[in-house]
Amino acid sequence: MSSGEFSRRVRDLLRDRSMSIRAVARRLNYDHAYLSRVLSGKQQPSMQLASALDKLLNGNGELVECASQATAPTASPETTKPPAITDRIFKLNEARGPDFSQAIRETSRRLIALDNELNGVSIAEPAGRAFKVVHRRLGDGDYDLRHERDIQSAAAELAEVAGWALWDAKRDDAAQRFNLQALFLAKLSGDRSIELLTLQNMATLSEWRGRNQEALSIARSVLNQGRLSPRVEAMFRFREAKGLVGTGRTSDAIESLERARSLIEDGTELGTPDWAWWVTHGEIDSQWGHVLQIAGDTEKAIELLLQSVQPGRHATTGYSSAPVARLAQCFLDVHAWREAEDVARSLVTAAPGISSERTVRLVGRVAKQREKLKGAPSSLTDTLEHLGKQLDEDPFAL
Repeated sequence: MSSGEFSRRVRDLLRDRSMSIRAVARRLNYDHAYLSRVLSGKQQPSMQLASALDKLLNGNGELVECASQATAPTASPETTKPPAITDRIFKLNEARGPDFSQAIRETSRRLIALDNELNGVSIAEPAGRAFKVVHRRLGDGDYDLRHERDIQSAAAELAEVAGWALWDAKRDDAAQRFNLQALFLAKLSGDRSIELLTLQNMATLSEWRGRNQEALSIARSVLNQGRLSPRVEAMFRFREAKGLVGTGRTSDAIESLERARSLIEDGTELGTPDWAWWVTHGEIDSQWGHVLQIAGDTEKAIELLLQSVQPGRHATTGYSSAPVARLAQCFLDVHAWREAEDVARSLVTAAPGISSERTVRLVGRVAKQREKLKGAPSSLTDTLEHLGKQLDEDPFAL
């Protein structure tokens, strides 16, 4: 049974009970955008969500059963194998006419699915190689000029995916090159949506490089143009907030985050691009908590980071452990040993499946705190030592 069948059954029950998705999100304390993706069949339902929906809608176990069937494998690995990235790259070499742009878009979708759904998989190298194939063909003119703008638009999206993946793999210089290609192709093709997403990525890269004023300038260059959907504006508001706190303007950063929160709560989805699905209440909590952590307001940072890591608050992404690592660091900073140990244990469990190099480094900093702790119980230092060993473990060792 597919996730689409699960979502159809839930929608039928909602219609029978005259309930809206937004009302259900409020009742269950789940993010509206996350719930919408599940109920549109774009994301697999978690068993926790299925159980909550079943109880709310009096499904008598039917929804739990549907969800378990939707997430279970339908055939053995010998009979069913997902299309490999190498197959996609082969299509990029061979496709002609409108099939070329379609092959590029299919490659991007496959890479995004790998990035968000499979633990322990880094897409930086296959994404980079795929775009290099496209980049060569564009330079050689090896495509049908009648479909040029659509091909350029698709290529811009693939370059953006590669740029993001390279940033996540801590390949900053390469990420910058791919971001610039994505921005160039997006402007050339008139694809404003990918242009905005690429500018967000560029602001994020500047922030992580410590170039906070540059990150702020990028965010404000977009905000000053106006004409943004609420969710996209919220995304650039928390990029603005990060730039502001990085340049010492904490109160202004809080104002930007308050604006981002109000935009999300407004609930207007008109004009929102598909890629903005990850801009959720949980993401705002996470970004806000990080801003407060940077500003040194650790107690308030803990409150928001705790909210951000609650089930259903975040969309599923490859960097979901980042706010958990920040929360662990905050607990260590205020000597909340028991809470720090609980969070560290959850990171030990998650560590083998973390593919994001950025997240690995955040978690690694937490593990190294064992060398500096004074007065901490031995159980905490032992857990942090175990966490460090998990991160250093060879992923191919059995």
